[in-house]
Amino acid sequence: MGIYFDVMMHKGHFTSASASIDHGDASVLFPVEDLAATVLQHRDAELALDDVDSEDVIVVAPTSMASSYFLTRHALTAIPVAELSAGVRSQLGDALTAPIETFELIQISKWTANSPNHSLAEYWDA
Repeated sequence: MGIYFDVMMHKGHFTSASASIDHGDASVLFPVEDLAATVLQHRDAELALDDVDSEDVIVVAPTSMASSYFLTRHALTAIPVAELSAGVRSQLGDALTAPIETFELIQISKWTANSPNHSLAEYWDA
């Protein structure tokens, strides 16, 4: 008889973050693969976002139906603010009311379902 448990992670900080940047103002982040910074996606992003408080997260918010569609289809992504280049931080900071240095992560997209899947790394030491 096995034990079943479902890990229900919160849905990120999409609705609780203390700051947001409109998708158009965050265009310097796309494509994320071209950033000279650590880009965490999928489960890695979930874990990173789970480790920070909402007031330390900036979310990229949709500004139109097209940007909403783009962000919804984008993989959940977390980008450490401190790892962004000075130019990118400056451009993003212009769209914020608080200094960008007061934030830890930028969140793109949001969880759309429960996260019962596990990373192979969790079983590595088993």
